[in-house]
Amino acid sequence: MSSDDEASEEVSRTLEEAFQLCGRFIPTDAFRLHIVTWNVATAEPPEDATSLLQLDAQPPTDLYVIGLQEVNATPVRFITDLISEDSWSHVFMDSLAPRGFVKVTSVRMQGLLLLLFAKQIHLPYIRNIQTTYTRTGVFGYWGNKGGVSVRFSFYGHMLCFLNCHLAAHMNNALQRVDEFEYILETQDFDIYDTPQIRDHKVVFWFGDLNFRIADHGLHFLRSSINSGRLNLLWGKDQLIMMKKKEAFLQEFEEGPLNFKPTYKFDRNSDTYDTSGKKRKPAWTDRILWRIKPKPLPSEDDDEKASTSTDEEQDEYPVLVTQDKYTSDMSYGVSDHKPVIATFSLELRKVFDTPLVRVSPVGIWSADQDALLTYSVLEDFMSSTWDWIGLYKVGFKTASDYETFVWVREKELPEINEVIQVKWKCSVYCHINKFFMNALFINMRACVVADFYIRRTHVKLHSSLKTETAFEFCFEVVCFGSP
Repeated sequence: MSSDDEASEEVSRTLEEAFQLCGRFIPTDAFRLHIVTWNVATAEPPEDATSLLQLDAQPPTDLYVIGLQEVNATPVRFITDLISEDSWSHVFMDSLAPRGFVKVTSVRMQGLLLLLFAKQIHLPYIRNIQTTYTRTGVFGYWGNKGGVSVRFSFYGHMLCFLNCHLAAHMNNALQRVDEFEYILETQDFDIYDTPQIRDHKVVFWFGDLNFRIADHGLHFLRSSINSGRLNLLWGKDQLIMMKKKEAFLQEFEEGPLNFKPTYKFDRNSDTYDTSGKKRKPAWTDRILWRIKPKPLPSEDDDEKASTSTDEEQDEYPVLVTQDKYTSDMSYGVSDHKPVIATFSLELRKVFDTPLVRVSPVGIWSADQDALLTYSVLEDFMSSTWDWIGLYKVGFKTASDYETFVWVREKELPEINEVIQVKWKCSVYCHINKFFMNALFINMRACVVADFYIRRTHVKLHSSLKTETAFEFCFEVVCFGSP
C-alpha cells in the first residue's frame, strides 16, 4: 500500500471515529435538585421556611426533597397527622405552592418523614412512584429508627431518595453501618428493573446518620470549630473512617464538610450543648449520593456483548454535580441545624411525551354541562378507578381537588381512542375560583399528561352580568383515589 493510500485510509478512519463521537453528544437538559435534611427534635415548624428552601436561587429549582427526623409522633399527634397533613408538610406546601410546586408524594414512619415536591411542568414526566420503609429500632420492631424512601422515574431515569435515622451514640458506628446495609438489602420495590435501592441510576442518601467525631476531646473540637479549622476534624469523622473500610460505602460520594457540625446545640441559639451531658459536636446530619456503577463483564461474555452493554448503559447517562453543601444556622427550634445540598442533574430525556392527552370541548360555562376528551397516547397500566379532578390554580397536592369524575366506568381505553367525559354544571358552578387545573388521577401510574388551554371568557350566570374565565391544565397522575 502506498503512502498516499495509507494517509487516505487514516483520514477516513479518523473521520469515521469523529462522526461516531459526535453522534454521542446528544443535547442534554440540566435540572436543579434541592435536598434538605433536618432532625427537628419533635419541635413545631418555624413560621418561615423560605431561607431553608432558597426560593430565589438561580438557576431555579426543579425538585425539592425534604427529609425530616423526629417529627412529633405521639399517638394522638400521629393519628391526627394521618387524617390531615402534618404541620411540617403544611409549612413547606404553603411556601412552595405559590411558586408552582406540587407535593407529589410523601412517606412517613413514626418520626421519619420524606416529602417530594416538583415543579408543575415536570409532573407529566414523573412516573412509577413508589414508597417504602424499614424499621431498625428495637431489633427491627420499632420505627423510631430506620429509613423511608421514595423512588420514581424522572424523564425515564430511575432515581431513589432514602431518608435515614440511624442508631445514636459514639460507640455505635458499626451498628449504624449494619443498619444502613440492612436497609439497602431489604427495601424492595414493585418495579422489575429496579427492585432494590442500588438498582437505581442515582441514589441520594441523607438524614440523621448519627456518625460522630471520634477520639478528639471536647476542648479540641470546639477550638477547631471556633477557629474555622474544620479540616482537622475530618480524619476522625466516623463516616469518613467507615468509608475507607466498607466497599459499599465507598460507592457513595459526599462533598467536603465545610460547614460547622450540626449537632448538638442549645435550642434557639448557636451555642453547642451546655447541659450537664455536654455532647461533643458532630456532623450527624449528612447528604450523600451514588451513581450506579457500570456492570462488570462476566467471564462468559464475549467482547462484543460487553461493548454493547457499555454502549447501552451510556446511551442515557446522568451527570450529577453538587453545587452547594451547607447548613442553615438561622434555625433554632431543634438541637440540630438543618443541612442543605443542591445538585445539578444533567441528563438526556428518555421520553418527553405525556402518556395522555386531554382537551376541553367547546367553551366551558357555569350554566351548562361541559365535556372533556382524553386519549391514551402510550400503553400504561390504566384502571377503572382512574378519575379526573378540577383544582384551583396553586393547588398544593392531589388531594386538594374541588370536584372529580370517574373517567370510565366499564372498560379501559385503547391507545389513541378518544373518550368523552361529561361534567355536570352543578358540580363546578359553585367554585369561587375562575382559573382552574384539571388533573388525571391514576391508581398505579404517576404523572401522565401535560396540556394547557387558552383562556376563554364566558358569562358565569345571567345574574352576575360579568365575564370571567376557566383555564384548564391537564398535568398530573398520583396514587390513590378521591
